[in-house]
Amino acid sequence: MKIAVLGGTGLIGSQVVKILQTAGHEAVPLSPSTGVDLLTGQGLSDALKGAEVVVNLTNSPTFDDASPAFFQTTMDNLLAAAQREGVRHAVILSIVGVDLVPDLAYYRAKVLQEDILKAGPLPYSIVRATQFFEFIDAVISWTADESTVRLPSNPLQPIAAADVAQAVADVSMGAPLQGVRNIAGPDVFPLDELGRITLAARGDARNVVTDDTAGMFAAVPGDVLIANNDAVIAPTAYREWLGR
Repeated sequence: MKIAVLGGTGLIGSQVVKILQTAGHEAVPLSPSTGVDLLTGQGLSDALKGAEVVVNLTNSPTFDDASPAFFQTTMDNLLAAAQREGVRHAVILSIVGVDLVPDLAYYRAKVLQEDILKAGPLPYSIVRATQFFEFIDAVISWTADESTVRLPSNPLQPIAAADVAQAVADVSMGAPLQGVRNIAGPDVFPLDELGRITLAARGDARNVVTDDTAGMFAAVPGDVLIANNDAVIAPTAYREWLGR
């Protein structure tokens, strides 16, 4: 089966392509570097010829008020081209609890992306993942100085990018869900404690101060980023991953 993977050279996409190819599928990574521009639509129809499934793992270059326009344009281009070329299943990657964080522009933009897919002409699947292990260092850096890291105490249930890639690949190889599959890591941490664990593993002596007004996640209410009971729990634990 031919599966086109937009964003197929990125952190998740490159792993998805490898998993699909190992499973015997013709997985084709698509990105501007391969001549496919989802924002303009350049090269898209040709790239989707013969594809039964398209996986969209592209992301907005910013997390601000410009992000809704990115997802509106790219999804419109994708669905139009996919319908023309007879694609039978569209898959996107989203965020657990994304529809419960209206104060964040990027989360509103991801809800828009989901809504466009649901209302579109193709059978679809949405994989919602919790925050990636690989992004925790960036989260720490947003509110850090030379001696202190300020983090809120919101609970997170982070997941390894490799486990996300496996989940996306599994959904891509199956029948359309016509709905959402939630995936999450095995452990829940307050974000400030996650910062302390991470810094200790890195040998970083900076002090983590609990500050529920600090950083992007300060806008997240309660425990909405924790997976519900219907979630698929991934195998890789954060401390295990850090130890590698």
